[in-house]
Amino acid sequence: MAETSTRMTAAGIARRIRDGDLSPTEVVEAHLDRIHERNARTNAFVTVTDDLARETAAAAERAIDDGEPLGPLHGVPIAIKDLADVEGVRTTDGSLLFADRVADADSPFVARLRSAGAIVVGKTNTPEFGLGTTTDNLLVGPTGTPFDPDRVAGGSSGGAAAALGDSLVPLAPGSDAGGSIRIPASLCGVYGLKPTYGLVPNVTRPNAFADHTPLSHNGPMARTVEDAALSLDVMAGAHPRDPFSIPAQEKYHAAVDRPIDGMKIAYSPEMGTFPVEPAVRETLDDAVSAFERAGATVDEVDPDLGHDQGEIVDAYYTMATVRWQSLFDDLEAQGFDPRGEDRDRVRPYLADLVVDTEEPTVREYKRADVVRTHVFDGLQDCFEEYDLLVTATLGTTAFPHGEEPTRIDGVEIEPLRGWVLTQPYNFTGHPAASVPAGFVDGLPVGMQIAGRRHADATVIAASAAFERQRPWHDRYP
Repeated sequence: MAETSTRMTAAGIARRIRDGDLSPTEVVEAHLDRIHERNARTNAFVTVTDDLARETAAAAERAIDDGEPLGPLHGVPIAIKDLADVEGVRTTDGSLLFADRVADADSPFVARLRSAGAIVVGKTNTPEFGLGTTTDNLLVGPTGTPFDPDRVAGGSSGGAAAALGDSLVPLAPGSDAGGSIRIPASLCGVYGLKPTYGLVPNVTRPNAFADHTPLSHNGPMARTVEDAALSLDVMAGAHPRDPFSIPAQEKYHAAVDRPIDGMKIAYSPEMGTFPVEPAVRETLDDAVSAFERAGATVDEVDPDLGHDQGEIVDAYYTMATVRWQSLFDDLEAQGFDPRGEDRDRVRPYLADLVVDTEEPTVREYKRADVVRTHVFDGLQDCFEEYDLLVTATLGTTAFPHGEEPTRIDGVEIEPLRGWVLTQPYNFTGHPAASVPAGFVDGLPVGMQIAGRRHADATVIAASAAFERQRPWHDRYP
């Protein structure tokens, strides 16, 4: 049974452990064996916490033997993105500067997962400081999609998505400031949900307000919608040290079985402005009918975001550049010199973006907020009439490492972010998920499902209904 637990869902593992059919120790050993056997394929893990995982599994076994109350994730292996802290484990942020830094406490959502019984088996790869739509760094190198490791897994939660897609763990939460959950979910064929802003707390210091522009979210990633909802129930809820955190609105796991009869869905593969490759659109055109079979109505629409994709990407870069400059200021306050002597220890593209890019003026920064407002109003106009907006997650499928696209369907794009349709929701804070919708030439295609602010349960219900109509679980490597 331990040999097959790596193919099981988190919900299934937790249930079998509660029933006494599996033990936390055998489940953890099976997952550690698979990680050590297969991690070299994708380079999903930065650190594997063998000793910690075995100690925690043994404690989980004792809790069962002693008849203690068991949490909803008791004995379930999880991986944590290497931007979040696990007490006593190194957190590198994907940077040579922090190659040996060890965390002295859990990040809040990590603490919640561990309190629910989850067992950390390692830390997953990320681009340096989480800045990038692909996952690569000078510390451990690039992460590839399990469907073709020579192609990108996406970023910045690329290690998490690759670990899920290669069945190394059943749960691997990510973070998302411009698509960093949804991009790799799309490229690795897994489910990723960026919740409503603030639903999963993010305690940042020295600047507690750093994650507001653009909006940065923590959220669940899994191979099934049920597993993502189960982990969201654990992670969600207000935190006293996060000024933007909000209470959970309901039990999200209950939404998995909720019917979507009568739900109104707007379908716009290009979101009104982003180029999408014809093969990706064809895949989505075929997949979207699953919502109708589940009882919803689907209308093809053309939302007006007020700007073309180039202007939206430019506004994002204006906001992000200020944030990245602030990051370098924080590094200098810690004694590093990323603009000078330490520049060669920082990934070149990041150093170029920060050091060689002129910092936006305050007026330019505020003008970007006007673009952001137009995008917000365009989405709100859509959500006044429809429950959900369904689009492509990305305009393309996974491409070879180092070969970012410069054109999509004949349209010239900015190569680092012009192929993603995720950034608008980091302007606005709406919940948005990427669900596996099909394949093009053996590579996964993601469908983005977004809903009204605080309507995370609606996004989950629609995602689960889609999953029942078009299951993807037999397509993993």
